[in-house]
Amino acid sequence: MPWKTIKNMNVLILGGGGREHAFAWKIAQSSDCNKLFIAPGNAGTNEIGTNINININDFENIKAFVLSEKIELVLVGPEDPLVNGIYDFFQNDHQLKEVSLIGPSKKGAQLEGSKKFAKEFMARHNIPTAKYQAFTKDNLQEGYDFLEALKAPYVLKADGLAGGKGVLIIDQLEEAKAELKAMVTNSKFGKASSTVVIEEFLSGIELSVFILTDGESYKVLPSAKDYKRIGEGNTGLNTGGMGAVSPVPFADRFYLEKIEREIITPTIDGLKQDNITYKGFIFIGLINVKGEPKVIEYNVRMGDPEAEVVIPRITSDLLNLLKGINNGTFSEHDLEITDEVATTIMLVSKGYPGAYEIGKEISGIETVNNSIVFHAGTKNDGCVKTNGGRVIALTSFAETIDLALAKSFDSAKKISFDGKYYRKDIGSDL
Repeated sequence: MPWKTIKNMNVLILGGGGREHAFAWKIAQSSDCNKLFIAPGNAGTNEIGTNINININDFENIKAFVLSEKIELVLVGPEDPLVNGIYDFFQNDHQLKEVSLIGPSKKGAQLEGSKKFAKEFMARHNIPTAKYQAFTKDNLQEGYDFLEALKAPYVLKADGLAGGKGVLIIDQLEEAKAELKAMVTNSKFGKASSTVVIEEFLSGIELSVFILTDGESYKVLPSAKDYKRIGEGNTGLNTGGMGAVSPVPFADRFYLEKIEREIITPTIDGLKQDNITYKGFIFIGLINVKGEPKVIEYNVRMGDPEAEVVIPRITSDLLNLLKGINNGTFSEHDLEITDEVATTIMLVSKGYPGAYEIGKEISGIETVNNSIVFHAGTKNDGCVKTNGGRVIALTSFAETIDLALAKSFDSAKKISFDGKYYRKDIGSDL
């Protein structure tokens, strides 16, 4: 029986972070959801679905599970399986091709998997972005020359996936040259930096927009702003994200229409023109340069912690929407969003984003009543313990950013674990 005739679906979510807990929390509310599995999941997802110990890049093991549990829809959380071609794996397998997999093809995933590919895509389709050139060890001197032609600070990006660590912003020219050499000749970020994209530095406020597409039409999800640096005042090392706010106040209807006209529509049209199969989320990282939106990067999945503020603001049935992507009804479904503001604060382990310890007992979760508790790096080992650098995201709703943040910060005080840290200035710039 084809999956699309089934009303009550069995769903598998791949991933184990806060983003996946947010997806699970939302999908579990759907009347269309029969069984919900999360691989590998965390202590939070296990309370609303069933955690499965499968490596998200072990496609054969995933296949065996999908067939044994009659999974009809697979939602891929992180980028790795997408860049590694899980969509193509499903499409090319006669037993799996009827299963709805939410995510782009391997070629589509190159929008995140290769900075050079993404930049060439933007150039080809006239999508506004920073000036750039790509270099390898074979044209290192040309890289030095290009750096000399730019003004400081200098932006160097490893072409491939580097776990969020492959972007350097450097103030001194000589240091930028030394880092370029370290990346392309000494494999500073492994294979990811065998090619390096150097681009002009853009100054402005960053924001993210998210779209969900079936490859033909698209729906624009709420905008969000996240906070990457570990330290208050946006200081210190980059992290996976220390908090987020949705919507972004300066992104009014007119500005969002401009983004849709100049960036979103050309992106979807470009994918079609290039014959790239894309059925899933597109995260567009933008910077507002004197009122002009420019693309910093594409991600081929939802962001984290942005998912923890964007997904809860969706009031319509997300699973119904996802189901429509492969059964031809996507454009018919409405996407409804609450007007309330959502904010999330990330509690992290001591030492993160450097070395940190795990296995610290977490207490106080049950006392939180004003926020949604999304687990990011947790495990249940008789009790809930830390199991990652980013541990818990606390998402709150209110009519204003200040009121929502007050709820999240109040909730943050109620949860305890050894070495707990969080930024107390999330949203203060808005």
